[in-house]
Amino acid sequence: MKDDEPPHEQPYVLDDPERLKALAHPMRRRMLTLLNLHGPATSTTLGELLGAKTGTTSYHLRQLEKYGFIEEIPERSSGRERWWRRTRILRDMRAPHPDQLAPGDRAVLEEFHRAGFEEDRALMERFPDAYRADPDWTWGSRGMVRMTKEELKAFQEEYVALLLKHVRQVEDAPPGARPLYVRLFTLPADDG
Repeated sequence: MKDDEPPHEQPYVLDDPERLKALAHPMRRRMLTLLNLHGPATSTTLGELLGAKTGTTSYHLRQLEKYGFIEEIPERSSGRERWWRRTRILRDMRAPHPDQLAPGDRAVLEEFHRAGFEEDRALMERFPDAYRADPDWTWGSRGMVRMTKEELKAFQEEYVALLLKHVRQVEDAPPGARPLYVRLFTLPADDG
């Protein structure tokens, strides 16, 4: 995608089991996080950050490229050194409804969710220390609401639109901007 092209405006549903598998892999998830945090990188740089061999990171980068989650930066790459960045087009990625997958592929969706929520659990455990260290950059919100399915869907769409309004690439962020993890959870409160 060229820099002057507008970002993808429609939600991208991850209804291809192979794409879900690509994103369920722990190292690939960590690589995407590092590319989001630090911007473009090489397989060597990512290998150093992850404590992995360059061959391993190169393989996983090629898998992420194959499924459209990252792209090479040709103007920065030379010889064997290839630079990678997150693709700009896939910002509103959504998990499919289980009915959108064949029954045999639903385990991939479950693994995708499990990996994501494991990351979220680790972030939630860091919250008290992060808040103590810098409350101006740490914020949490909890509440309870009553909504219909239609109202919840509208809320989700408004939330994603608001989040996307504030998404910037590393190179587009103003001075003083920091990467922030943003999470919102909604669960039925039927457990009393």
